[in-house]
Parts: sequence; C-alpha cells; structure tokens
Amino acid sequence: MRTLDALQALAPQLACRQACRSVLAAAAGNSPFLARSILKETEFLERLFDGGPDRELECQLREALSAGDQKNFAAAQAGLRIAKRRAALAIALSDIAGILDLDGCMRHQTRFADACVAGALRYELAAESRREGRAQAVSAEECGLIVLAMGKMGAFELNYSSDIDLVIFFDESRFPFARGGDRQQAAVAIVRGMVKLLSEATADGYVFRTDLRLRPDAGSTQVAMSIVAAEAYYEEMGQNWERAAWIKARQCAGDRDCGRVLLRGMEPFVWRKHLDYAAISDIHSIKRQIHSHGGHSRIAVAGHNIKLGRGGIREIEFFVQTQQLILGGRDPGLRSPSTLGALAALSARGHISPEAHRELSQAYVFLRMIEHRLQMIEDQQTHLLPKSPDGLDHVARFAGFDDTNKFEETLRAHLQTVQKHYAHLFESEESLSDRTGSLVFTGVEEDPETVATLSGMGFADAAAISAVIRGWHHGRIRATRSARARELLTSLVPALLKSLSQTADPYSAFMHFDRFLAGLPAGVQLFSMLLANRRLLDLLAEISGSAPRLSDYLGRNPGVLDALTDPGFLAQSPSESQLTANFEKAVAGEHSYESALDAARRFAKEEMFRTGARLIFGSGPPNDAGPAYSAVAETVIAGLQEQVANHVAAAHGLVPGGAVAVIALGKLGGREMTATSDLDLVFIYTHDPSATVSTGGDKPLPVSSYFGRYAQRFIAALTALTAEGRLYDVDMRLRPSGNQGPVAVSLDRFIAYHRENAWTW
Repeated sequence: MRTLDALQALAPQLACRQACRSVLAAAAGNSPFLARSILKETEFLERLFDGGPDRELECQLREALSAGDQKNFAAAQAGLRIAKRRAALAIALSDIAGILDLDGCMRHQTRFADACVAGALRYELAAESRREGRAQAVSAEECGLIVLAMGKMGAFELNYSSDIDLVIFFDESRFPFARGGDRQQAAVAIVRGMVKLLSEATADGYVFRTDLRLRPDAGSTQVAMSIVAAEAYYEEMGQNWERAAWIKARQCAGDRDCGRVLLRGMEPFVWRKHLDYAAISDIHSIKRQIHSHGGHSRIAVAGHNIKLGRGGIREIEFFVQTQQLILGGRDPGLRSPSTLGALAALSARGHISPEAHRELSQAYVFLRMIEHRLQMIEDQQTHLLPKSPDGLDHVARFAGFDDTNKFEETLRAHLQTVQKHYAHLFESEESLSDRTGSLVFTGVEEDPETVATLSGMGFADAAAISAVIRGWHHGRIRATRSARARELLTSLVPALLKSLSQTADPYSAFMHFDRFLAGLPAGVQLFSMLLANRRLLDLLAEISGSAPRLSDYLGRNPGVLDALTDPGFLAQSPSESQLTANFEKAVAGEHSYESALDAARRFAKEEMFRTGARLIFGSGPPNDAGPAYSAVAETVIAGLQEQVANHVAAAHGLVPGGAVAVIALGKLGGREMTATSDLDLVFIYTHDPSATVSTGGDKPLPVSSYFGRYAQRFIAALTALTAEGRLYDVDMRLRPSGNQGPVAVSLDRFIAYHRENAWTW
C-alpha cells in the first residue's frame, strides 16, 4: 500500500495522461520490482512518456555502450546497471500498455543485451591495454576475440528476466594480449572481467546473469577457447544437441572479421546435407528422451513449468529444431534462428500443416507473454506458475484476465495443443524415456524432471548421476569419443538405467558401471551388443551392482562380453578336461615365455569371471564355487609347470632324474577357494642320488639351487604383475621351517621334517 500511495503522489509530478497513470498502477500493483524501479526513475519516466519507448531505449543502448569508456570498474558497473533498470522499465511498461508486441519486447531486450556485452568487452579491452602499457586501447574490431550469443539471445528472443548464453573464442593470430606468455590466460581474464561487469550483484542490482556453459565441454575447458581448439572439438566430438544450439549462434560483440570466418566455418557442422539413420535417430532423441504423454492427460496449471513442463516453450523449440537439423542441410530456407520464423518456414515448405503452424505460433506467443509476466513480478528467472490460489489469481490479473478460471482454461488449451503436435511429430519413433518420467541428458543444464525421475527409480544423488551421463555424451571417456558411440549411447541410456535401478544398490551399481565404461578402449561394439541383447544388459547391470571386482575385470577385458552372449557360458562349469584343453589352446600360439604368462592370466581370469558370474546369477549351487575356483587354479598350476620347466632348463639345463611336485594346502588343498584366495603351496623335489649339479645348460647350478630357482620362477609366474595383471598371491609359509626354510624342499627332507619336527597344527 505504501508503494501505491507513493505512486499516487508521484502521478501529478509526471503530468501524464490518465492512460499513463493506469499503466503505472497496473505495473506497480502487480510487480514489486517495477514499483521500486518507477519510484527511482521519475525523470526517466517523464522522458519515456513524452518521447515514447523507441527513443529512450536507443538512449539506453548508447549508455550501455558508453560503459566501456569509463576509467574505473565501479563506474562501469553502475552505468550498466542504471541503463538496465531503465531499459527494463521501458520494455515492461510498453509491454503492459500494448505498445510493444512479443517480437518488439524480445528484440529490444536482445539489442540492449548486445550493447551491454559490447560495452563490457570494450571496458575490459581498454583495461587490459592499460595493464600492458599501450598508448591506445585495442579496439573490439581488431582484438581477435569473438563473442557469440547463443540460445534466445542469439535468436533475438530474450525473455524479460533472461540470462544470456555466450560462447567466446579467440584467434591466436590476431589476439594481441598475453599473460606470462600465454594468450589464453589473457583471454580468460578478459572474459571473467566481462562476466563480473554483467553479473555481479551490487547496490544497483545486476545487468544480466551470464551463462558460458554452451562452450565445448564446459566442464573441462576454459571460458575462452582458441578457434583452432574449438574447430577440433566440433569436428571430433560435436553432438547433435550442440548442432541444435548453434542454429541460434550469432556474433554480438568482438572482432567481426574473425566472427564471420568462424560462423562460416561452422556451417558444415551445423547443417549436414547427408545424415545416416543413426544421426537422425539421435536428433529425434533430443525430443524423445522427454516422456511423451500423448496430449490426452489433464495438465494441472498450478505449479506448472511453462518452459520445461508438458506442452511448454521447450517442446515448441524442440519441435522446430529437430526438423531444422534433419532438413536444413539441404534447404537453407529452414535455417531461421527464430522459433516463429522457423515455424513459418516449415509450414511454407509443407513440412508441417498450416494448422500446426497457426496453433504452435499462437501458443508460443501466449506462453512467452505469461513467462514475461511471471518474471516481471520480481525480476526473477522463473517459469513456474504459483501453486497457491492467490498467486494464480495474481498472475491471471497481470496477464489481463478478469476470471482466473478463464485464464486456466486458455493456458491449458495451449499446453495441450503443443503437447498434441509435439507427440504427433515423433509418434512413429520408439520412446527413449522411462515410463516413470523424463530422462534428458542433452545440453548443459540439469533437467529437474530428469533428476526427479532418477530419484524415483531409486538412485541416490540423482544430480551426480545426471552429470556423469552428460559427461559421457561430452566424450570425456574413451568409449564415447566417437559420434557413432554417442548416438548409440543415447538410445541405450534409458534401458541401462532401468536395469541398474533393479539392483540392490542402484547408485553403487551405476558408479561401478561408470568405472567399467571408463576402462573400455571403445564403446560402439559394446553399445551395439547391449542394444541388441537385453539379457546381456541385465547381466552387466547385475555384475556392476553385486560384484565390483568382476565389473573392474570386464572394464579391463571387454572381450569377455562376447563370451557372456553365449548361453552356455553360464550354464555349467567346464570339466577338468575341458579346462585343460582350454588352457592348452590359450597358450598354444604364444612364442615367448612372457606372452605365455599373459595368456595364462587371460585364461584364468575369464574362467574366474565365469565362476563369479554363475554364483551371482544362481546358475548353480553356491557350494559349486569353491571347487570351480580351485579347478581353475589347479589347471593353471599344472599348465605352467611345463612353461616354467622349459624356461629354467633353457638357462640351467636339467638335473638327472629330477622331478618336482607342487603340493596345495589351505583352501586350494581343500578345494574351497574363493575369488580372492591366495595359494598355499609347497614345492617338493627329488632327483638321482648321484647328481650334484644340473647338466646341459650355460649356467649349471647345484641341485638345491636349481630347484630353488625353479620354485622362485614358478612363484613369479603366478604372482608377477604383467600387462594382463596378477594371477594369484602365493603364500609359502606352510613349507618346512616356514619363511626361514628353502622355497623348494627335497622329498627326503620333507618326510624327515614331518616325522621328527612338525608341529601339531
């Protein structure tokens, strides 16, 4: 009431007509932010009412640009913020009064944002020039720095309280600044200064919240990037959702010559003339990841998100952009960055019906008007309708409705219309969403409905999981660095999440799967296999959830996945004769001792994986696992005896009448091994009593040393860490005299020890 009283007292000073007073009352009565701005800007309002919005908005554009001429940071900040308050006030009052339509509001808002960005850049270029001691400031036209407006700013569609999406590159051959000899460091400093000028909240407020996350792989790159690095990224790693973002890319400040070259160079990335099925499917998935409700269910208006919710602005934008990406490579007439312009072009070329064009355009205009009213209330970047009846009444009146029920009916009709066309466009496509809700991992923003869906599926820390999946799509792991892999991943993720959600601990299972995926050298083959074989996907999810050691092994040995596709792999454990045959086959083609050891490791780990997987999936009685693990160890020990014996003989010859037995004690002796058991072994040898040294080798050894060397080589063959990892740990403490005795014991001494000196244990 105090604000309205103040406005009543202010009205005579403005000497304005009754219509102007009505507009002021409507604005201040519905928007505390506008009320505060009106009270601060009496003189500006007089000029606005006298000269109209166009003249005053042009004046604020000049004021924003002139911030670049200020000599200190505080003055530049203040100038930009005062200009922003006045521009916001002029646009809002002109909107409420009906002087500006939606296009006019968005265009003025965007032009003012352009001026603010240009002014901030000019100030930072001058400051950096002074820091380097230059006599004159480097001009924006010659700085080699390119500031691109993306999203709504790029398309001249900024909403009333929008943040601005910027991507900033620099041409190393033209950019004149460096810090510590590093041009990127200087470019980053300039960008951070710009963002601070625009975004930092002061006593005068802020200018624009600035979002730099649409740059290449924003989670791991600097805020300013060289053109060369950017082109390499988009050529190798660019995703279809990034192509959609680049539809709206427009240079708003900086070096125009460099910007023209960059934008021209990006056209082949954005507008591909020839698309294969996988690429088209991935483009469709930009929409299809969002759960489609078919347009038939009732939408609750209270609390609805008019941007991201069903039937909202985002659905209209995706409706347009997916078709532009598929068709625009061959038809330049479809490349309009404007949503309304693109709808008109799609209709003119017969890609959508006149009815769809008309209804979606009307819905877009209405939803954007509601979006502006919501944001005018407190200058907040919000898209949520109030949940309370009083709050909904407030928005309805601000939108020009006398009856809240009529407002709800009108809004719901538009939302359902959008939903109908949106669902119809892709009705022949397979859904990529889970029945429980949206699963959207494109872009850089965290989709709140996706986080809610993941939470509902049982994943703890759903936001972290969403971030990891977006990282996969950015190609941050080797398995997803090819475009084909990322396109397949898009189709796979919903089914993968469903399988992981059915494990005992979905979050832990996901993180183990992430580690497994990070260990793979490539992903196309795996993703293709999992898409074709849902049983394999369920097996992999269960392994990730129940057996992290097996999951880690799979990450290092992806070839085992081929074996998992064989139904017989888990049906039963192989017999001892089969194990022996498999081992011999594994080492048969190896021509060196080291490669034979690697082959033995691959054999053993695959067989241990088989046993562990059978245990997890209940393919046999649990008490079968001990004998199965033991049989693998026995096969490896028996198989390596010949390899080790030949290796020792090559250097030291043979001992006449020599023979070695490997005795298993502990869990292996009892055939009760587990996946992590070590081997308790004793090496016992015998030989011709007359033999004292080995014969036939370059380096003969005394008998005891010979068999000691043999035992050491055998232990190393089992325990050494090679490229294929380690087979087993070996414990020799159960031999006579424990750690103090020789590693290999003669049969006579072994018998004598146990007859005369052995302990009861």
